[in-house]
Amino acid sequence: MKETKRNNKVKIAKFISRKGVTSKAEIAAELGLSMPTTLQNVRELVEAGVVEESGAYESTGGRKARALSISSEIGYAAGLDITANHMTFVLVNMKCEIVSTKRIRIPYENTFSYYEELGRRLQEFLAEAGNTGEKILGVGISLPGIVDKENQILLRSHALNVSNVSFRNMEKLIGFPYALENDANSAAFAELTGNPENAVYLSLSGTVGGAIYLYDRLYTGENFRSGEFGHMVIEKGGRPCYCGKRGCADAYCSAKVLQNLTEDNLEEFFRRLRAGDPVCVQAWEEYLEYLAIVVSNLRMAFDCDVVLGGYVGGYMEEFLPELGRKIMEYNKFDLDTSYLRTGKHKLVASAYGVTLKFVEQFFHTLQ
Repeated sequence: MKETKRNNKVKIAKFISRKGVTSKAEIAAELGLSMPTTLQNVRELVEAGVVEESGAYESTGGRKARALSISSEIGYAAGLDITANHMTFVLVNMKCEIVSTKRIRIPYENTFSYYEELGRRLQEFLAEAGNTGEKILGVGISLPGIVDKENQILLRSHALNVSNVSFRNMEKLIGFPYALENDANSAAFAELTGNPENAVYLSLSGTVGGAIYLYDRLYTGENFRSGEFGHMVIEKGGRPCYCGKRGCADAYCSAKVLQNLTEDNLEEFFRRLRAGDPVCVQAWEEYLEYLAIVVSNLRMAFDCDVVLGGYVGGYMEEFLPELGRKIMEYNKFDLDTSYLRTGKHKLVASAYGVTLKFVEQFFHTLQ
C-alpha cells in the first residue's frame, strides 16, 4: 500500500513536470486516479515544496482550477554535448525548462588536458548562469558513438576518431555525478519524450544515426543497435563508408559532406549557400536528393512522423518545402509531407536531452 502511494506521487510529479502547467482534474483524468488520491498527493507535493500553485488554470466553464507546476528552485541538471569541434552546455530546471545554454568551439582531443578544460568550462558556464552548483543533481554527457553506459566507456566513435575511451574519472574533473548517453538517443529524448505520437528521429550530424520512439519509449532493438539509419544502403556500389560498405546514407547525408567544403565549418557552409555560392548550391541540391530518399524509406518502413535533427537538422526548417517536393517524387502513398518536421531544440537537443534522466531520477526519490 505504501509503495502504491509513493508510485502515485512519482507519477503525478512527473506528469506535472512534463505538462508544465496543469490542474488536479487533468491529473486525475489523464493518470486514471481518483480525485481523493490526486488531492492528497498534490497537497503533500505542495507542502514538500516540489509543486507550487500559481494562478488559475484555463477552464471550459465554472470556477477556474488552481494551476499547478513544478517548483523551479528545487534542483537543476546540466547537460554537456561533446562533438568533434564543439562543447555545448545546457542548464535545466525541474520543470524541464532550459535556463541557460552555451556553445563553444573547441576541437576534441582524447587528452587529460582536454577533459580538464571541459571541467573548467562547465564550472564557468554554471557560474555565468548564476548557479553555484549546490542544487545540481547531476551532469549528463552526450557522445557521438557507441556508449557502454554501465561501465562509462565510449566504445567507438567515428566522429571523434577514438575507441575504448574511459570516462570513469569524470566526476573528479567536473565535480558532480554524471551519466553517459549516445548523442542521437539524447536528442531523441529531448524531441520526442512525452510526444503522444510514434516518431522516428533522424540525426544528421558528423555521422548519420537516429532513434525510434514507439508507445512513449525508445525502441533499442535486440542488440541495442536500432536507429543506425546511416548504414542503410541508398546507392548500390556508391561512395565508401567508414563502416566498410559502399553507398551508405552516412556517406551522402552526414554533416561532413557539407562542412568539408568550408574548412569544417557548417555555419559557414549555410552562409555561403544563402549567398548563392555555386559550389555550395550544387552540393546542397545533391544532399537534399539523397536525404529525400532516406526520409521516404523511413516513412515507408515506420509509417509515422519523421523528425530531422543533428547539426544539419538545426538548419533545415527553411528548406523543408524544397525537401518535401523531392520526397514526394519517391513517395506515392502520402498526399503531402506533413509528417516531416525539424526538432525544436536545434543544436542544443543532445545536451538538453541528456539532462532529462536526472530530472526523472529526482522524482523517483520522492517519498
